[in-house]
Amino acid sequence: MILSTADRIRASTVLAPVPFVPEVMLHQATDEALREWIARTDIKTPYWAVPWPGGQALARFVLDNPDVVRGKRILDFASGSGIIGIAAAKAGADRVFACDIDPVAQAATQINAARNRVAIENIRAMPMDRPFNRADLILTGDVCYNQAMTAGIMRWLYICIAAGTPVLLGDPGRAFVPKDGLRELARYEVPVRRELEDEDQRTAYVWEVTLPETE
Repeated sequence: MILSTADRIRASTVLAPVPFVPEVMLHQATDEALREWIARTDIKTPYWAVPWPGGQALARFVLDNPDVVRGKRILDFASGSGIIGIAAAKAGADRVFACDIDPVAQAATQINAARNRVAIENIRAMPMDRPFNRADLILTGDVCYNQAMTAGIMRWLYICIAAGTPVLLGDPGRAFVPKDGLRELARYEVPVRRELEDEDQRTAYVWEVTLPETE
């Protein structure tokens, strides 16, 4: 029997509250699925199946500070599970878009949004040479773990900021987070999965991204 994407997501995950954001329920990787992912290199990383620390921190910040998103159009960029967009919708955002290049992540976002009784609109492609003009605020988390990817994403975020769209970034101090152009809004001690982070919690930050100073 050929399983649909939604069925495969449900078969390899359990629906549970997010540790640091219990208001949000997500389909999260089972211990067995996670061990298989770690043990094998031919399995595509299911980023959508793990509540990463930066995403948890930004979702917590949004729920604790609903005025940041209330009544606004929000883009959850590199959305993964959709945790940030779901939190924004719960906090009163007027409209929430989610963008992720992985079609399985897009499906997971819709499944998770439905379980949380919120509406999120998937965007399947994002031109990275011009700003996204359909949002009042861009939220993104855990996008600074690869040098080339980080450079491309930050370049695009700066384009959006220059065009007048603010950006908030959730990050636990990954290696390639920018060294300047960030204003700290909050920090949290976030529980994480030891199999992935080699520890039980990490300090995660919520940053307002600003244009870096030029000489």
